[in-house]
Amino acid sequence: MIPIEQIRTQREVEDIYQRHVDMVYQICIMFMKTIPDAEDVTQTVFRKVMEYRKPFRDIEHEKAWLIVTAQNECKNQLRHWWRTKRASEETYQKLTWKEPAQEELWEYVLSLPEKYRMVLYLHYYHGYTTLEISQILNQNHSTVRTWLVKARYKLKHILEEEENAKA
Repeated sequence: MIPIEQIRTQREVEDIYQRHVDMVYQICIMFMKTIPDAEDVTQTVFRKVMEYRKPFRDIEHEKAWLIVTAQNECKNQLRHWWRTKRASEETYQKLTWKEPAQEELWEYVLSLPEKYRMVLYLHYYHGYTTLEISQILNQNHSTVRTWLVKARYKLKHILEEEENAKA
């Protein structure tokens, strides 16, 4: 048990929560693919914020810590022994999002492999550079750039196929 004097104040946790809950929730829903599971993991991430003893250097450090923590917690939950199956595709299609405004495009982003989804999300929805993403995800900078290029290519290919199907 953590001594009470080392836990963040309620006000600090509330401020962090207000600034980042939407981002953490969307990362969780990308991994978990069900609303209840994403909500559970989001709650766990913010519990970890309360228990994290070190102060954040700045808002960007706080945001990066939350991204990594959310990603790791989702992966841990998905590997847990009691998880026997993932949600059905039907459930996955019924998810609701607060952002982005273009839900159809967001659905195409979600159809990409995990590594591509994450770099697209961090780059385009949160404005991180590939260097910052490489530091957050603990990956080589050139790897992140390659993932971003491949993600764009795959997304472009999906959009072209969709347009051809409508024509």
